[in-house]
Amino acid sequence: MTSALDGLAGREGWRVENGAARVHYDGGTDRYSIEYYEASDCVVYWKVAPEGDVAVPVGRDTVPTPLRERIRQDLAAADVDPEVERRSL
Repeated sequence: MTSALDGLAGREGWRVENGAARVHYDGGTDRYSIEYYEASDCVVYWKVAPEGDVAVPVGRDTVPTPLRERIRQDLAAADVDPEVERRSL
């Protein structure tokens, strides 16, 4: 594992596997899975269905600002440039 992934693994809720780190967020009625992919240095947001069996990628503009801020803080704490969170895919 690299230092970036090690750093994310040490943050609350993050898991690391196969070159990527993932955290889940449950904000009332909305559920998200957020993934940081080291190889492409990008963040992808997935909205998870209420049943939890289907997830679809969503645009950043649909994700609550506090969640995006938390992701940027976690990236910075793991020595990943937080600006990668804003990159368009």
